[in-house]
Amino acid sequence: MDIRFVAPNLRSLDDAAAELCACAIWNDERPMRGLAGLLDWRLSGRLSSLQQSGFLHGDRGEVLLVPGKPRLPFDKVLVLGIGARTSFGEDVYRQSIERLARTLVGVRIRRAFVELPGRAADMIGPERAVSLMLECLGASTDHDAWWLVESVAAQRRIEQRMVEEPRRTYGRR
Repeated sequence: MDIRFVAPNLRSLDDAAAELCACAIWNDERPMRGLAGLLDWRLSGRLSSLQQSGFLHGDRGEVLLVPGKPRLPFDKVLVLGIGARTSFGEDVYRQSIERLARTLVGVRIRRAFVELPGRAADMIGPERAVSLMLECLGASTDHDAWWLVESVAAQRRIEQRMVEEPRRTYGRR
């Protein structure tokens, strides 16, 4: 799987060449922050409306797929619930990545823009997040490329780690 990067801003996402954009939300954080907040803004508050109506909660394991076009360059937006901020840890992160990967396979998406769970709030470091992501995905050939939504500083940290560690850890670039 190729790992690429995109900055966490709408201008960068507007040049997207993937069918789906995935973000994570907490069940105890309002308003949404990170990529979910940006997407909600571009979708004219659609995600917030779904939360207010009780249709979307952000509970761990919850998955919601909403249309992205015409307001976003993506056909689909996948919202992944990751539960309460206070219960977030590596186990929740792993479960969330596995759920995300299974969902992408289920909807037959091989290339996606992904904000890794907990990264927007810096609840897990960028290097550790990518290492665990690759552990969870294993040798799967179900995914061609993920563009990770990361700040430039986090991108550099991840790239440096990729250079320092054996290539087998991070796969193709």
